Amino acid sequence: MARRIDRRTVLKGTGAGLTAAFAGCIADDGDDGDGDSDGDGDGTSDDGTGIPGSEAGRTVSVGVLQPVSGDLGDLGGPIRDAAILPGSQLEGETEFEIDIQDEDTESDPEAGISAAQSLANAGYPAVTGAASSAVTQNVAQGVFIPEGIVGCSPASTSPAITDLDDDDFIYRTCPSDALQGEVMAQVAYEDRDLSSAATFHLNNEYGELLSESFVSAFEDLGGTVQSEVAFEAEQPSYTSALNSALGGDPELLVVIGYPASGTQIFRDYYAEFDTDQTLMLTDGLQSADLPGNVDNPMDNAIGTAPLASGPNVDAFTSLYEDEYDRAPGVFNAQAYDATAVLLLANVAAGENDGTAIRDQMETVANPEGTNVGPDNLAEGISMVANGEDVNYQGASSAVDFDENGDMQAVSYSIWEFGEGGSIEQIETIDYGQ
Repeated sequence: MARRIDRRTVLKGTGAGLTAAFAGCIADDGDDGDGDSDGDGDGTSDDGTGIPGSEAGRTVSVGVLQPVSGDLGDLGGPIRDAAILPGSQLEGETEFEIDIQDEDTESDPEAGISAAQSLANAGYPAVTGAASSAVTQNVAQGVFIPEGIVGCSPASTSPAITDLDDDDFIYRTCPSDALQGEVMAQVAYEDRDLSSAATFHLNNEYGELLSESFVSAFEDLGGTVQSEVAFEAEQPSYTSALNSALGGDPELLVVIGYPASGTQIFRDYYAEFDTDQTLMLTDGLQSADLPGNVDNPMDNAIGTAPLASGPNVDAFTSLYEDEYDRAPGVFNAQAYDATAVLLLANVAAGENDGTAIRDQMETVANPEGTNVGPDNLAEGISMVANGEDVNYQGASSAVDFDENGDMQAVSYSIWEFGEGGSIEQIETIDYGQ
């Protein structure tokens, strides 16, 4: 079953509609910005492609910044794999050399800054990453924005990212949690008839703001939130913190975190507490390994997560399964799309320059052009190199950026754990403008 909600209504009052200032192209390397890098006035470069600064056979570079260790490592590894997949797919299939280097954020903001700086020092002008909202904000403000690097996150959902003073260098292919909080509240209050809730959230940007988004939406619908309890990552016990969250015996416990912490949280929960509550998990806990690690089927849990429902999701799924011999998971399609768009924008820019790539992001994703996607990415690269207009249609969504670098239309999955710990989608909710 699928439902549709007007995104304008949800975003009203969240601050997500603020427009970032758009900065024009900064020309360098002898290019005065007129699109005529060889100086003959015909608007083409010497190679005759018609793309300013384009060089057939040049190296097109993209970095990948994802957590393959730490609290988010269970989800981050597959996200990283999806982000590097376009490189494998395009090998030998285009006139360009595709250079993709990945770095591990270790699910930690400080380690993320160090890893991002390594990519910057190596000259990567655009990066698929990060995953954690806290890491993305730190690397954006500490590395990407000051160094003029385009960042496109497939998994950082914090509403605060929308309003970053980013000079248009920060994009994302995942939706804002301003939307997910509304989905969670609607499912709990309207679909499940749950009128009291508590939130138990990771003490970081992702956890705090998603909790706030849910609480606001749930109370607007008429529900009561008894407590909002923050927890620290990867603790040896969560019994005391859970006791604080569950003290009022809420009908619903919303848990916002990552798998490494989630394993201990739910071990303590099922061992120490009456489990009559409904558990609501968020995207960061959508791990098929979780019930097995907890040693409980988690039958009282439902979850929400951004859904991969783009026009080319089947093509991506086939590519991913052929490459890795497993099905893609949460945010995997968004990671593929982020890298694909960065590659197309790089080719359109004609050089490994962050400012030039930034100025082509919406051009290759939003225009009236020939549709390209995972099923014909190599063809799309060649079309862009030849000066043709393309419209990237992704695996996760149509990948239409708004003025803040956010997605204009997205879908959410309502899911639960099936037999053997599988993830089973039970409903779809669509948002659009």
